Amino acid sequence: MTNSKPAKTGNSASPQTNRAQKNRPQNNRAQTNNRAQNSRTQKSNTAASGSSLMPLLLVLIFLAGLIGAAQQHMLPYGIAGMYLTLSLLTFIAYAIDKSAAKRGKWRTKESTLHLLALMGGWPGALFAQNVLRHKSVKASFRNVFWLTVVANLAVLGYGIKTGAVDMFI
Repeated sequence: MTNSKPAKTGNSASPQTNRAQKNRPQNNRAQTNNRAQNSRTQKSNTAASGSSLMPLLLVLIFLAGLIGAAQQHMLPYGIAGMYLTLSLLTFIAYAIDKSAAKRGKWRTKESTLHLLALMGGWPGALFAQNVLRHKSVKASFRNVFWLTVVANLAVLGYGIKTGAVDMFI
């Protein structure tokens, strides 16, 4: 007669064993994944909360200023129309890129998005970054984006000052 106990399996553990397992720390990989996910969520929330109404107000003031300047014959309507059209196209490009990113499909090149912003679509890009929360966290992209905004406004200002925008009448 042997006094051997049957081997315990994971399914037949006693209540004491289950309590002990519940008190054990989780798997390190699971903790790391949870931390990474929380970090991404915090970044996303920070981007959302950090994206105040200021950029959207900037877009609205700029576009309203363009339309007002055109109505006062200080600027051709074509310039205001160009900015509105390019802004809409740029917003659509951001929306398509965001959709592609979510589905893991072919993406729009960052240089294409920057070119659209440089040509005058920056109000639509800024609106898309805040509303769609796309391309709003990556610092290198944002830095180049703001350079395109400054360059575009400098060209617009130069065109107004020299009268070069009058050729669009």
